[in-house]
Amino acid sequence: MALADQKLAIGWREWVGLPQIGLPLIKAKVDTGARTSALHAYFIEPYQKDQTDWIYFGIHPIQNNPKISVECHAPVFDQRVVRDSGGHEELRYVIQSLLQLGGLSWPIEITLTNRDNMKFRMLLGRSAMANRVLIDPAKSYLSGRNTRAKVQKLYLEKPS
Repeated sequence: MALADQKLAIGWREWVGLPQIGLPLIKAKVDTGARTSALHAYFIEPYQKDQTDWIYFGIHPIQNNPKISVECHAPVFDQRVVRDSGGHEELRYVIQSLLQLGGLSWPIEITLTNRDNMKFRMLLGRSAMANRVLIDPAKSYLSGRNTRAKVQKLYLEKPS
């Protein structure tokens, strides 16, 4: 079996899940220019739990829909200075979560930042994809399509 046959084929944008933080589906832009994945958080509040650093943060998982909000909690994995595409540096919290994509799941690192002015709520960086995927930049949603209405319904029906 060739190495390419063992990897998941994905397009330049995909629907992914982050079940450990309560995000069953979120649209992600596949970004090989970004080292680490980034997730939209419109507020971030650090706190202590059992002598461990944790983060409480809020996500609007659907672009242009601030009415749907998910509040998440995660242990702090790290803090890093991240340079955005405009060259601006920002100190960001880093969390770990399982990524679900194309019927597979694996742990990834994710930085938290406000992406309100960005089209995608999440960037899937190259370290999360290393040795697992092949990207076809001419395709989208190779792991499955979803409609905005379906995703909104999923979040609205989600038990609190």
